[in-house]
Amino acid sequence: MSTPLKIAVVGTGGWAQQHARIFSRRHDTDLVAIVGRNAERTHERAAAYGARGYTDIDQMLDQAQPDLVTVCLPNEVHYEPTLQLLKRGIPLLVEKPLVFDLTEADALLAEAERQDTFFAINLNHRYAEPVQRAKAAIDAGVLGDIVFATWRFGGEPNFGTSPHANLIETQVHGLDMLEHLCGPIASVMAQMTDMTRPGTYTTLAAALEFANGAVGSLVGSYDSSYTYPGTQLIEVNGTRGRALIEDTVRRLTLSAAGDETHRVWEAGYFNDEARTFEYTFDRHVDAVLDAFRAGEPPPVHARAGRRALVLAKAIIRSYDEGVRVKV
Repeated sequence: MSTPLKIAVVGTGGWAQQHARIFSRRHDTDLVAIVGRNAERTHERAAAYGARGYTDIDQMLDQAQPDLVTVCLPNEVHYEPTLQLLKRGIPLLVEKPLVFDLTEADALLAEAERQDTFFAINLNHRYAEPVQRAKAAIDAGVLGDIVFATWRFGGEPNFGTSPHANLIETQVHGLDMLEHLCGPIASVMAQMTDMTRPGTYTTLAAALEFANGAVGSLVGSYDSSYTYPGTQLIEVNGTRGRALIEDTVRRLTLSAAGDETHRVWEAGYFNDEARTFEYTFDRHVDAVLDAFRAGEPPPVHARAGRRALVLAKAIIRSYDEGVRVKV
């Protein structure tokens, strides 16, 4: 085995703990540092995972000299720490959303290009077993030509200062997933409501047109609950069949048109890995590290984060102006 990669994690929140868990347990990585804004919390987290805690990014880079840094900070403070790291030429794996502003997204991508550095984003829903199996079936023509697709996702809110946090922070997965499975989205039309929190659009619905002629829909909500059955649903319907993904990792059903029998995937009794949402991130990390070691581009480049933001901005404009918006 080659020398373990030195990894640093910037962030000490709940999902950042998944970053620490993964890189502290792998045999091919060494978690050398955790960076946070609160010294006590940072040092507690670092001690729990056998790393050193820092409250200054540059100090961490100078002393720990990581090979790869992951960034998992509150959604609306991604830009400055990410830019700081990119200016140092540090290979990165960042959490979604990339940022909330397209000018900032362009600045980050331009800096990564100038530095010629590895710049990945964690859109880990792609790595769920049902999604991977559905993608393979679509690519193999099992569904025929795609005619329509649906994404529905909703749960407890993660409010920030943006009135469009639900769309940009949470439904980024849906925008990415629909294009991942069905190809580019060509235009959008949207409805939103702020009835439960005036000034903040907690629930939205968007009608979609794909470049291949298919249509679609996206419904995203902060007025729901992750405790509800069927919290997340993806349906892709083609001329020959349908793929139905339930709760990301729970179940995939493949159906053929006119056939009352179905092919169903569900994780078996001992297959805890495939049924566990957090482990979709472990799978993504496998792909990230393979690409990084091979000197290849990231499996999900940060450009995918910008693309999701472009789509989100088009949905916002559609709602604001009451028009269909091409993208």
